[in-house]
Amino acid sequence: MDLADLTPEAAGFSSSRLERITGHMERNYIDSGKIAGAQIAVARHGHLAYFENLGQMDRERSRPMADDTIFRIYSMTKPITSVALMQLYERGLFQLNDPVHRVIPGWREQQVYLEGEGEHIRLEPVREPVTFRHLLCHTAGLSYGATRHPVDKLYRAERIRRDQGETLSSFVNKLANVPLHFQPGSRWMYSYATDVCGHLVEALSGQRLDAYFAEHIFEPLGMKDTAFHVHPDKRSRFAANYERAPDKTLKLLDDPEKSPYLGEPTFFSGGGGLTGTTADYLKFCEMLRCRGKAGDERIIGSRTLDLMTRNHLTSGDLSTMAVGAFSETAYDGVGFGLGFAMSLDEVATGALGRGDYYWGGAASTIFWVDPAEDLVVVFMTQLMPSATFNFRGQLKNIIYSAIED
Repeated sequence: MDLADLTPEAAGFSSSRLERITGHMERNYIDSGKIAGAQIAVARHGHLAYFENLGQMDRERSRPMADDTIFRIYSMTKPITSVALMQLYERGLFQLNDPVHRVIPGWREQQVYLEGEGEHIRLEPVREPVTFRHLLCHTAGLSYGATRHPVDKLYRAERIRRDQGETLSSFVNKLANVPLHFQPGSRWMYSYATDVCGHLVEALSGQRLDAYFAEHIFEPLGMKDTAFHVHPDKRSRFAANYERAPDKTLKLLDDPEKSPYLGEPTFFSGGGGLTGTTADYLKFCEMLRCRGKAGDERIIGSRTLDLMTRNHLTSGDLSTMAVGAFSETAYDGVGFGLGFAMSLDEVATGALGRGDYYWGGAASTIFWVDPAEDLVVVFMTQLMPSATFNFRGQLKNIIYSAIED
C-alpha cells in the first residue's frame, strides 16, 4: 500500500470529515506538548484513506515524524506471536485444549494460590492443567508480577523479568516455580502468557522466535523494518520514547541514540519486544482484513483467523472475568479471543465498531480491524503509560463519522 496514494473517496470517506483527525491531534496533543508526535493510518476496502505525520519523532534533536519512523510497538507484538503460534496449530502440532506441560514438562505440577503470604501461603493443585487456549486467551492464571499480591511478590523473588541475559526457555522454567493466581480458565488476567506462547513457537518449530517471525510472517508480508532490535543503520529513524511526568510535562524515557533496542536481545519477547513502522504494521493488519492472505501469500487460514477473533471467554465479557486493572483495553462489552480483544456490544462499550478486533501497546500505540466496515486503523506514538489518553476512542468517533457509503 503506497503511503503517498491517499484515496479517501475511493475508501468511502468524506475527505473533509476525515481530516478532522489532524486538527484534533494537533490542537489537543501536539501543540499542547502532551505528546511529541504521532503517525496515523486509516485504510478501507484496501485503499489508504488517511496517512499523516504529526509533530516530532525525537523532540530533543528536533527530528520531525517521518513516513519510515520506527516505533516500539510493545504489546502490539502479541497478535503477531499469536498468529505465529496458530500457524503451528494449522500444521497439526497441537490442539487448543492440549496441556502446555506436554511442551514445558516443569509445568506438570502447577499449584494455585488460595490465601496467605510467605510462610503462611496456602496453595491447591490445578483442577485442569494450563492449555494452549488459556495462554492465548490470558486465562492461564499468570500475571505480570507487578502488584502487591502475594503471588506477584514471588514473581519478584524469583526474578521473573524479561531481562537481558534471560532466554524464553529459562523464563518459562522460572514461571514453573510460582503459583497461578487462579484456576486456569476461571478468570482473565493480562500477563506474561504471550511470552510463553513465544517459547512454544520456538519449541514446536525448532527455530528461534526472531527467525521464525522473519521467515513465516515478516518476509512474506514485506515487513522489512520490524524486528526485535533496531539495526545500527536505521538508528536515525528510531523515535524517542517519553513518559508523562507528575507535572504533566514530557520526560524522555528512552533515548533512541542510547536505547537498549540498538543491541540484539537474548530474550525475544513475544509479548512486547518488537519495533517497527506504521507501514509494516499496516501490512500485517491488511493481511488480517483480507482474512489471512496478502496478495498470493497465505499467512493464516481464514477459518483459523475466524476462530482467533471469536470471543473465547466462558463467562461473557471482560467485565465479568477480568482480574486487575492493568490491560490494553476497557472491559465493558469487550471479549477476548486467541490474541485479540473484540467489541461485542456497541451499547456496552459506548463506542462504534461492533465486531472489530484490536490491541495496543505500552507506548500508546493501537490498531484495530473492523471486518464489517472493511476498515483498518494503525496509530503510533511513544508515550507511556498507554492509559494516559483514550486515543482509540477519540479516533473512532472521528473516523466512523467520516464514513459516507
